[in-house]
Amino acid sequence: MRKIQTSAYGINSSGIKQHNISAILQRLLQKESVSRVALANWLGVSTATITNLVTELVAQGLIVEEGKIRSNGQASVGRPQKALRLAPNARYAIGIHIDVGRMFVALCNLRGAVIQKEVFEHRLQTPWRSVMDQTVEVAQDLIERSAVDRSCVVGAGVAASGLIDPRTGVNIIAPNLDWHNVPIRAYLQDQLSLPVEVENNVRVMALGEALLGQATDSKVMAFIYARIGVGAGLIVDGQIYRGGAAGAGEIGHTVLWLNRESGSETRTLETLFSEPAIVAGASELLTRQPAGILARKARRSGLSLETIFAAALEGDERCARLLAERASYFGIALANLVNVFNPELIVLGGIFTHERDLILPAVMQSLRTHAFANLGDHLRLHVTRFGQEAGMIGAAALALDRFFYRPAHSQ
Repeated sequence: MRKIQTSAYGINSSGIKQHNISAILQRLLQKESVSRVALANWLGVSTATITNLVTELVAQGLIVEEGKIRSNGQASVGRPQKALRLAPNARYAIGIHIDVGRMFVALCNLRGAVIQKEVFEHRLQTPWRSVMDQTVEVAQDLIERSAVDRSCVVGAGVAASGLIDPRTGVNIIAPNLDWHNVPIRAYLQDQLSLPVEVENNVRVMALGEALLGQATDSKVMAFIYARIGVGAGLIVDGQIYRGGAAGAGEIGHTVLWLNRESGSETRTLETLFSEPAIVAGASELLTRQPAGILARKARRSGLSLETIFAAALEGDERCARLLAERASYFGIALANLVNVFNPELIVLGGIFTHERDLILPAVMQSLRTHAFANLGDHLRLHVTRFGQEAGMIGAAALALDRFFYRPAHSQ
């Protein structure tokens, strides 16, 4: 279970109340149902304090009392207690994932369930203001289509490609979008009339897993997203870890190969395992084998990652070897991450949401081969259950975390 800090040292009475409310809401997010007594014992406060706080939260419609919980977990012994549950549709958040060439926008409830969503493409040459204006229009439309009371939308979270200043919400640089110093937070807050939080897209995906996904029970985890580029989001004790200059997680720039003879050519993970890199490798295969399975599929639907996976599944051995080779490089990069960061869990997204069985075995074998001692043996490695929605659900989680579950949380 993700640790929730319960110490209120140095907080005034008003702050203590907000702290306790925040802790209760997070606990109910993590647990299907909890009794008042269990909450009091876990939080270290009196049952009277819990009763007062619960009464207030029920009145606000944020939690409900329904069903019974036995105090000792057995149906035949002990006095039944009322079950407290989070009311998932009491509040909502907008999640926006700015991907390369695509924009994902969703309206999610308190448990991250997608109520409405829309995906649209944007040309890389399109000015950022035009892309943001279209995003605002889509977000407003989602709220209207869902018939959700706008006052129940706590805010919007944005998962943005590139280097983000989380204090200002400025996208300092997004090389794959050719964006520079884009004031995402200020612009969207003005257009949406909602509080907005902005963070690097992969960090947001990591937070989504920590708050709503497979990492709620992990103290240290990493989310790796590989598509046009490769990046990592790192979570420690439920908090995003950014590093000293907000640059932590740039795993795509890990150097995996160096030409010692020329001293000028290096190969990073991004040049070996990203979608463009794999497609480029497959293009070389086409040159050498113009009449194979891959060539036939490429003539029919073009050369893409999906084409390469399909050819490998149909029996193209060269495609299968290419994918396994590139996956082994990815495993080396993960081994380096494990040796330095030692996460309990790594969640994979992007490329891995396709035919995972073609690449995961080679990744895991390479990771375990190159990880120090037995660190790789104790690691859990999963593919995100959110699939292509990981960015927008993570963005909604960012808004929920900042504006609902931990509103007093400082960055």
